[in-house]
Amino acid sequence: MLEKFRNTDIGPVVVLNDFFLDRIISVSDVGSFYGQIMEKINFGGSIRDIPQRDIKGGNATNVAFALARLGCPVSLVTVSDKAGTALIRETFAGLDNVNLYVIDGRPGRTTALEFQNGDHIVNIMFSDLGDNANFGPERLGAKERGAVEGAGAVIVTNWASNMKGTELAKFAFEKSKGALHILDPADIQTRSKEFREALGRLGPDMDSLCINENECNILLGQYGLGRASGTEETKDLVKELSAKSSVPIDLHGISGSYWTDGREALFVKSFPARPVLVTGAGDVWDAANAVGYMAELEPDERLLFANATAALYVSRGVPPTFEEALSLAKR
Repeated sequence: MLEKFRNTDIGPVVVLNDFFLDRIISVSDVGSFYGQIMEKINFGGSIRDIPQRDIKGGNATNVAFALARLGCPVSLVTVSDKAGTALIRETFAGLDNVNLYVIDGRPGRTTALEFQNGDHIVNIMFSDLGDNANFGPERLGAKERGAVEGAGAVIVTNWASNMKGTELAKFAFEKSKGALHILDPADIQTRSKEFREALGRLGPDMDSLCINENECNILLGQYGLGRASGTEETKDLVKELSAKSSVPIDLHGISGSYWTDGREALFVKSFPARPVLVTGAGDVWDAANAVGYMAELEPDERLLFANATAALYVSRGVPPTFEEALSLAKR
């Protein structure tokens, strides 16, 4: 695996397009939290001692940051106001392998509630999309278009929040012929039928559709394929989904990750980790998966590397360096 990384010129990677100002609220006891809300609902007031933290967010921003931490040259194309732009620049300060293209506009804002659900942490997010909601190719200036045209890989994220996501992805993929093309649509529940139709337009130019377990089940339903449950059944269903949609699929989940091109399919188990943060874990997985693609790793090696990178992130709360991720993957 290491030799393949050494012998590959990785990047540059262009990531489009969302940036969010995120507030994470940690809820240790759902029942108690709900009871406190009901006590305050009639008269208002404060509920104290609720741990909170503010972080940069947005799928594209998270993917770009994880790529930069892995040492990959990356260009982030996004939209924000002055305050958000300052946070973006602060986030990427000290990383000299990053180009930032921040288009003036209204950033997204998200409040995420993190709950303990058995052995896992789950999050529920409340989002104000800002100008991410209608970010089409017309928002790209000459510099942004030039970055896309010169890319070694293009990653388009959060299609579900962008009403012009299909147009943006189509433009970016067509303008970067020969590059690696990855789409991570995010939560497609409210636009599932539209997304199936979008795959018909985007599929011929796409090298990987990156989805999580929830998004996979939604898409399986659109193709009348039932619901995934269990490793072997999931492997078979994802392979059939890839064959029907004519798109290679990378699926990341809690127990492990899957790859299929519609003919073959495989599963690689996750690394054990005690999570301190789950928000953004899929984005970090996407970044490592993209690096694996560009290094021309075998599918099982690529999933192993992505799983290792995500495990380190959820256990530390910060994307790992390339050396850290590779060390865990080799072990």
